[in-house]
Amino acid sequence: MHDDELAVDADRVRRLVEHQFPALGSRPVRALPLAGTVNAVFRLGEDLAVRCPLHAGDPDAVLATMRHEADAAREFAGIAALPTPDLVAIGAPGEGYPLPWTVHTWIPGDVGTPAGAARSTPFAEDLATLVLRLRAADTGGRSFAGSGRGGHLPDHDDWVAECLARSGGLLPVERLRSMWERLRVLPEPDRHAMTHGDLIPANVLVRGDRLAGVLDAGGTGPADPALDLVAVWHMLDSDARAVFRTRVGSDDVEWSRGAAWALEQALGLAWYYRDTNPAMHALGRSTLTRLLAAPELAG
Repeated sequence: MHDDELAVDADRVRRLVEHQFPALGSRPVRALPLAGTVNAVFRLGEDLAVRCPLHAGDPDAVLATMRHEADAAREFAGIAALPTPDLVAIGAPGEGYPLPWTVHTWIPGDVGTPAGAARSTPFAEDLATLVLRLRAADTGGRSFAGSGRGGHLPDHDDWVAECLARSGGLLPVERLRSMWERLRVLPEPDRHAMTHGDLIPANVLVRGDRLAGVLDAGGTGPADPALDLVAVWHMLDSDARAVFRTRVGSDDVEWSRGAAWALEQALGLAWYYRDTNPAMHALGRSTLTRLLAAPELAG
């Protein structure tokens, strides 16, 4: 998927575990065919999982990021009142794999999809409850301090322009360009709130049509409160979105900012993963279809 992607398979992970955590060495290891783009994930027995970063990087910097993400995930778990993986151990580079890697608890549930619970009122209400819990949490005086989604929409102009330039023949580029131009100048929020930061289907676990858990909470932190509204464009059809919106109480500006963050993300998914990750490519396209069909976003 990436130019700097690292090769890691179940045999290498098995050797890493056997040598560094002998007490876990007898557990079976199997790769999971997930749509993950940052980590390769392996099941370790029945109640643990191994995550190996896919992007090459400086080991010390990767280790610092892992520790920061573990702290953020613990903060999320304390807010969300939902199952979320807990860090068990951090492994060191070895067996030809050049980076630290992690062992986490395994959370049961089915990975979300763009359509699986798209019409479900209970699922929409569960997502709304999660967002409201995050918004009610204390930020500790913090505000958004990163460079990704959740800060200033116009900061993403260059990325959106690149995505549109690479999407000719794949997407209705001019309609999407017009939508971005309308949304990028929306008024900014008067405060930042706690957010998960990446509520895409691959990070949501469902059981039936109820929210059963949340993955990859390492990006939890203060940001534009509209950032987590990307979930509704990724996973809900119009009637369920209306249920969510009523419960959360989003006004027109906040609702449109959430659409802007979803647009920025989906544009990248559609072209970047066109040939390498069918699930993420399909997610980008289905989200863009929802955005273009929403009457409240029409120009």
